Amino acid sequence: MRTNSRIRNFALGLALLLPSAVSAGIAVSINIGPPALPVYVQPPCPTNGYLWTPGYWAWGPDGYYWVPGVWVAPPRIGVLWTPGYWGFGGGNYLWHAGYWGPHVGFYGGINYGFGYAGVGFGGGVWAGGAFRYNTAVLNVNTTVVRNVYVDRTVINSAAVSHVSFNGPGGIRAQATAQEQTAAREQHIQPTANQMSHEQTAARDRTQLASVNNGHPGTPAMDTVNGRRFNQQGRIANGVASGRLNAGETRNLEGREANVNKQIHADRQANGGTLTPQQKQQAAKQQNNMSKSIYQDKHNAANAPAKPQAKPAAGEKNEERR
Repeated sequence: MRTNSRIRNFALGLALLLPSAVSAGIAVSINIGPPALPVYVQPPCPTNGYLWTPGYWAWGPDGYYWVPGVWVAPPRIGVLWTPGYWGFGGGNYLWHAGYWGPHVGFYGGINYGFGYAGVGFGGGVWAGGAFRYNTAVLNVNTTVVRNVYVDRTVINSAAVSHVSFNGPGGIRAQATAQEQTAAREQHIQPTANQMSHEQTAARDRTQLASVNNGHPGTPAMDTVNGRRFNQQGRIANGVASGRLNAGETRNLEGREANVNKQIHADRQANGGTLTPQQKQQAAKQQNNMSKSIYQDKHNAANAPAKPQAKPAAGEKNEERR
């Protein structure tokens, strides 16, 4: 299907004048549907108080591009993120921008995962000025973030859909009364960090759906301008430099276990079998994950020993017990 030239020119104008028009709440309407949501591994929460914002397909001059899921600092204590979503109607796909607010509103029924199962948010709650993380659905390093709990009742055991838009041919969901109330509350627009994050993704051609065929090279990041998590859940920057520490290697091994759990869940959701596409993706994930862990262990084993610091003048070089 060819893009309507008038709409394409409109989108191009927005991209040139307002690079983060989608995140800023300006509606963009096109007549080509977004690709399916990619399956990816969530990086661990980097610090207390950061909230997860799931990845999404945005629109630019060259078509759809993937904005990686990322942990971000909320604009203030007590607010939650309502993800944006694409809705189809009247022959066009319209982007409904995300926002911060005291409650999570309607996001099209899209299952973004990691607590965003289509309705509400099961990834955590604010309590006493601090955010408590539900480790049943969020990847949290409990040696860094200790304000956690486990609630498995929020996990949707039904077949997981990766459809990325609401409307005919997509997710058929309507806002609940609670979500309609949340829509009338006072909202806060995406933060400057979130807008910068989208602009960075827009400049990365490997994120274009036309280039990656719906499988972006960087589906998630730990923080804005931070480490990139590739499709296998591996810390690309650390592996490339050979400087992963022992804790990061353990995290990668944990990611391998999560990949296996996801494969098992997909198999259950499809009546005990995987689709051909899922089989191919699962094999690729496991193969690359194994290579990544092997390389990390190799780097660690061959890393040069750190020189011991010389004691300062007047100090004894005592052996640590």
